[in-house]
Amino acid sequence: MRSDPTVYNDEVLDAAVAAVRERVGWAPEMALILGSGLGRLAEAADETTIVPAAEIPGYPESTVEGHSGKLVFGTLEDTRVVFVQGRVHLYEGYPVQQIAMPVRLVRALGAERMLVTNSAGGINRTFESGTLMFITGHLNMAFASPGVGAGEVPDRAHADAADSFYDPAWTNRAEQVALDLGLEARRGTYAWTLGPNYETKAEVRALEHLGADAVGMSTVPEVLQAHKLGMTVLGLSTITNPAAGLAAGTLDHDEVLEVSERVRGGLMKLVRGLVRVADE
Repeated sequence: MRSDPTVYNDEVLDAAVAAVRERVGWAPEMALILGSGLGRLAEAADETTIVPAAEIPGYPESTVEGHSGKLVFGTLEDTRVVFVQGRVHLYEGYPVQQIAMPVRLVRALGAERMLVTNSAGGINRTFESGTLMFITGHLNMAFASPGVGAGEVPDRAHADAADSFYDPAWTNRAEQVALDLGLEARRGTYAWTLGPNYETKAEVRALEHLGADAVGMSTVPEVLQAHKLGMTVLGLSTITNPAAGLAAGTLDHDEVLEVSERVRGGLMKLVRGLVRVADE
């Protein structure tokens, strides 16, 4: 797929920033990208202002159930935040550069930290549905990057610092927050696949051998873009189901949304804590 040159056009980004600033007169300190079924986490914020995706030039609109498509600005734990509701995925037909456009936008608006969440299938056989996993590394199995077509050169830091994408200090503090709340939280590697089909049993076996603990269809392009922009990132997966072949029955999106709803209360408490300890 050829990259869309308009995605990296500064005029497009400037127009998007201007459209948001007409509605919101302050700069967010942190961005929170919400995964499937987790959009209601934005309800935890105070004094919110909503900017629909359709009103932002160049902003990709989601076509997936559970992703409402808007930016929600507010205050959470005395921190000015922006929630990205309605992420888009590579399988929806957007260029990977446009998938990462919301990250470029929130960074241009002022956000220096990013908490990215997702719903994922569990590959680690010790993970049960509802387990929370802090991401410590990823496998880019979609073999795509928002840097393609942007005139970028390879960054040696990617190879030299295995934990450079996910901030280890924030992860350590986040794990303690989960422990204090009595939540089941683990660490692991997230594998990004293209979708929209769920992985086959053979693919899950292969990902298990490659060291993946969870698999999903998002997150990595956003993290790649945030890293390039110098943002501090914390990744959090909700394990909504065992991956194909690791449990009886078939997989479907309704199961993802059902488990996400079940753990939402604990997640809302956890997210508050993660925001609170972000820059300690």
